[in-house]
Amino acid sequence: MSSWMLGGSKVKQQIHGREMKPDSTTTHESETLREVSIRLFQVVMGLTERGHHKEDDEAGDAGDAGQLFHLHDQDTDEAKAPGADGRPRATTGRPADEEVSSDSETESPLLGRRRREAAEEEVEETPQEKKLRLAKQYLEELRQLEEERAEEEEELEPADLIGDRLKEDVLEQKGRLQRLIAKDAPGADGRPRATTGRPADEEVSSDSETESPLLGRRRREAAEEEVEETPQEKKLRLAKQYLEELRQLEEERAEEEEELEPADLIGDRLKEDVLEQKGRLQRLIAKDVLPPDPARIRVLRGHQLPVTCLVISPDDRFIFSASKDGSLIKWEVDSGKRLCVVPGGKKGTEERHMGHASHVLCMAISSDGKYLATGDRNKLIMIWDAATCKRLHIFTGHRDAVSGLSFRKGTHQLYSASHDRCVKVWDVGENAYVETLFGHQDIITGLDSLSRECCVTAGGRDGTVRLWKIPEESQLVFSGHQGSIDCIQLINEEHMVSGADDGSLALWGLMKKKPLVLVRQAHGEQDDQGLQQPYWISAVAALRNSDLLATGSHSGSVKLWKSGEGFRKLEHLLDIPLVGFVNSLKFSAAGDFLVAGIGQEHRLGRWWRIKEAKNSICIIPLKQKTTASSPESPGSS
Repeated sequence: MSSWMLGGSKVKQQIHGREMKPDSTTTHESETLREVSIRLFQVVMGLTERGHHKEDDEAGDAGDAGQLFHLHDQDTDEAKAPGADGRPRATTGRPADEEVSSDSETESPLLGRRRREAAEEEVEETPQEKKLRLAKQYLEELRQLEEERAEEEEELEPADLIGDRLKEDVLEQKGRLQRLIAKDAPGADGRPRATTGRPADEEVSSDSETESPLLGRRRREAAEEEVEETPQEKKLRLAKQYLEELRQLEEERAEEEEELEPADLIGDRLKEDVLEQKGRLQRLIAKDVLPPDPARIRVLRGHQLPVTCLVISPDDRFIFSASKDGSLIKWEVDSGKRLCVVPGGKKGTEERHMGHASHVLCMAISSDGKYLATGDRNKLIMIWDAATCKRLHIFTGHRDAVSGLSFRKGTHQLYSASHDRCVKVWDVGENAYVETLFGHQDIITGLDSLSRECCVTAGGRDGTVRLWKIPEESQLVFSGHQGSIDCIQLINEEHMVSGADDGSLALWGLMKKKPLVLVRQAHGEQDDQGLQQPYWISAVAALRNSDLLATGSHSGSVKLWKSGEGFRKLEHLLDIPLVGFVNSLKFSAAGDFLVAGIGQEHRLGRWWRIKEAKNSICIIPLKQKTTASSPESPGSS
């Protein structure tokens, strides 16, 4: 700052080469000019403090403000140059003979140009006009400095600004980006809009917390409404806003849960798929099954002769059953009503009559529930539309009674077994015959399959169970029963269960030729004309990929079993009383009920007749203590 502003140095000025002291008039003008300069400095510093809060900006602005007080120094330099008449040029508001201190700072080129323009105009200014002009010049220079600073920030973008922009991109993709710009928009009068509850000129600390967008929006809405509320109305409004916010949070949480399925749940499903493909999936639910209430067992009657076979639709809504009278009935599980009945006809009328004209021994339904297949003693296989019970096609080719049928899971490929000791493969979708497989030495009494391109059969009196590998046209032979093997079913891709007329129940692994476990006289013995004979096992059922099994005979009950220790143990669970020959058993896909086909006679013959039995369908509800346990991977067998 120049010496004449501080008022502490001697004022000297040299005119025409001689030194002279300032007179009283010059001293009075210098004091007046110093007072004006000090007031201008205070005005400018006041404006600066209002516009900027950071200390580094205040220091920079104060340095810029100091340049305003060198305006008179520049006028002195111009005054040294002689005018047109050879005399020194007089500067506005400063004596021509005033000495300028040698330590005055150099002013900016912009201020010098503006000062020269003002000097050329030679307009006399009042002190107030001069203050206003200098303040405008200072503000203009500040604006230019801010523009230059902004350009530098755009060229060199700081890392934290890049992070903020990346954060904004992520929020924008999730639909949660909300820029708070409405509060900074000017009002109708052109002045900045003041935020509700805060003065427009109030200083805000740099470490103050940013309010949430939801609260800001509500505060602005409340300010725009400008409605006087009673305390009760205010409480009600705030309560509604709080409930709305809770509802939105719950919706967002639900959407996130749907989008991001828990990793452990995905892992469990993948584990189940792998175990199922390997044939090692076993859901442990048998220990939780409760004995059913006999009063809750529903009996559906409609067949005139013994029921020989039945199947349940994949969605567990319908039951299809067939009988020795050749009839076919479709039942509704929930109501027990007969939705469709196809009566049996006389032998030789198959072409004119829609249904079978002889005993129906077996049936199967495709995994998509589209096709139903039935086989009879008259060597015919009939294909039906499962929805309408309309006959679609008849397959011929077997030379004896058709005793076993099964669809390969996930396809319309059909396997059939017959008393002619062969297995045939059909393509139902194309109404085509594929091939025939030979191997059994006696009649085939049962057949089953899953998703692999293979099937298993029970060989009756030849005492063998066989696994047929269709692509390789090869077979594996298993033996262990001593009597005729009358029924068989797969538990999973690697294990199966079978029953024989010697009363034995066998559990097999496809990698071993002998049973993993064999239970003899599973249903006990009967006294037949003084001879003790075991009750024949006439039907077996397995809940897929679980440890729950069921067996039927004419002993007066259906037995439930638990398979444990890696399918190496069979444990009897409970008995369900049923009178008659249990010719067929099926679990529902969900495992919540068991269906039994009851008859007065055995499915394959008339060795005994139980007169007190009813030819019917029995639906047995199954209840569990708790939810089934998680899957277990049994050891290799």
